[in-house]
Amino acid sequence: MAEPLIRIEGVCKRFGDFAAVDTVDLAIEEGEFFALLGPSGCGKTTLLRMLAGLEVPTEGRILIDGKDMEGVPPNKRPVNMVFQSYAVFPHMTVEQNVGYGLRIDGVPEKERRTRVHDALGLVKLDGLEKRKPDQLSGGQRQRVALARALVKRPRVLLLDEPLSALDAKLREAMRSELAIIQDKVGVTFVMVTHDQDEALAMATRCGVMNKGVLQQVATPSDLYEYPANRFVADFIGSVNLFEGRLVQDESSQALIEAEGARVWVDHGVTGATGGTVWAALRPEKIELHHREEGVPAPAPAGAPEGANILAGTVKHYSYLGSETVYEIETTGGRVVKVLRSNVRRYEDRGFDYDQPVWLSWSPQSPAVLLS
Repeated sequence: MAEPLIRIEGVCKRFGDFAAVDTVDLAIEEGEFFALLGPSGCGKTTLLRMLAGLEVPTEGRILIDGKDMEGVPPNKRPVNMVFQSYAVFPHMTVEQNVGYGLRIDGVPEKERRTRVHDALGLVKLDGLEKRKPDQLSGGQRQRVALARALVKRPRVLLLDEPLSALDAKLREAMRSELAIIQDKVGVTFVMVTHDQDEALAMATRCGVMNKGVLQQVATPSDLYEYPANRFVADFIGSVNLFEGRLVQDESSQALIEAEGARVWVDHGVTGATGGTVWAALRPEKIELHHREEGVPAPAPAGAPEGANILAGTVKHYSYLGSETVYEIETTGGRVVKVLRSNVRRYEDRGFDYDQPVWLSWSPQSPAVLLS
């Protein structure tokens, strides 16, 4: 296998007694769109700044294209960075902004004009070459910053919260455009964001950080479906966490007694019978059923009697257009979130406030977490 383009080995960054980044090991392949995500203060931006050479690791080393970056200044690294604030020069036109780095590097004018023209075409700013930044929208200024970084043809493009200054609608549109641009140019993108939707929508792989520690590295779908621990499960999307005891654990099935619920899964856990575990159940994987006097509870396919079923009452719901989020208070007193598609909303009876309901889920739905 080819050597990863970026290799981070045992990297720590301490500020006094505080470890902003704590012993991170990570490999990023050439051509990846990699996202580092986590809450504010988790260390993701500090790690990005160490890649850029703006911070120096306290311990460990960073290799790019097989070369140790120790002592290599930012302007000598095969990387370029797009900052959260864009940092475009207000007194320069669009083409002057984009070509600035090439001019500093002494690139001949004819080649510089060609490369600037190509970069502006890539980010769809053709025809705006003579405008100043104050004549542009936020999205256009973001594209100027992106073109200025790409025009230098870096091996790695670092993006620090690149869409955070945009409004919600423009941010959503730019997600797909960034992914398309990355695929077109083939440059390795490493993006920092606290927005999980942003990371899941654009990245080929993600690394989730918390308190300086890399919690899990996986594809977006694996992060969502198979979180490594409670933090990842809770941070990525919405989730219902049931704490309980593992009372049965076999190779093809397991049973958890958890907070008034019996959770049956169709796979073994780890042989930790008797220990505390958490069943993570996504809201869209729970079915809602009408609960009526004299009508037996539905039996979830593949689960033993009394498992994967809860009685509750609708306490609140939020209509979100294509779906509705229900908050169900169970007979045990906990609140469970259920997401229900509205595709067939007018073909069934629906659910209303204070309505008795059953919640059920299949044995394939929960992820079982040990920590």
